[in-house]
Amino acid sequence: MKKTLAFAAVALAVLAAASVPTASAEAVVGQAAPAFTLTDSHGKSHSLAGLAGKVVVLEWWNPECPFVGKHYTSGNMQKLQKEWTAKGVVWLTVSSSAPGKQGFVDGAKADALMKEKGGASTAVLLDHDGKAGKAYGAKTTPHMFVIDAKGRVVYAGGIDDRPSTDVADVATAKNHVSAALAEVLAGRPVSVASSAPYGCGVKYAD
Repeated sequence: MKKTLAFAAVALAVLAAASVPTASAEAVVGQAAPAFTLTDSHGKSHSLAGLAGKVVVLEWWNPECPFVGKHYTSGNMQKLQKEWTAKGVVWLTVSSSAPGKQGFVDGAKADALMKEKGGASTAVLLDHDGKAGKAYGAKTTPHMFVIDAKGRVVYAGGIDDRPSTDVADVATAKNHVSAALAEVLAGRPVSVASSAPYGCGVKYAD
């Protein structure tokens, strides 16, 4: 009986260990942002190294995701893009949906969708192989990152504190990205540097 119980305990321990996901690389608040080089919807190359000295926002995007739809239907995302790019922030919308997956767009489709919605980001970057998304640990759409002028991640997480698809929630939400950008541009520490991202899972190839 003791041997049986001991064997069962070992088996359970092995199963528990097997169920724990292995750690994946991801952006860490307070540390250097992972490097990337991506082509935008017009075929132009963008690298983080080439943006040295700039404050950068990364916005993970899937046009078919209802959480993304909430922020574009309400005009919230476009308003943020216009407000902060006017202040010198580089706003990069990133599509990591793989070919054949929900939300996949080529350059022409990305441009058409952004034109339809009035998108105003600096560029839409195509990350079809998911390398950049995985380097940052982007889990949802939208998943937001703010990078300061020194190349450090100063915010990572949800766009706001209302994890819903309800457009009405935008008006009463605390927008973490906007708050972080205001503090960074004012030379102050970011008071809320991270939050739980919410939305649809990023549709990587695997």
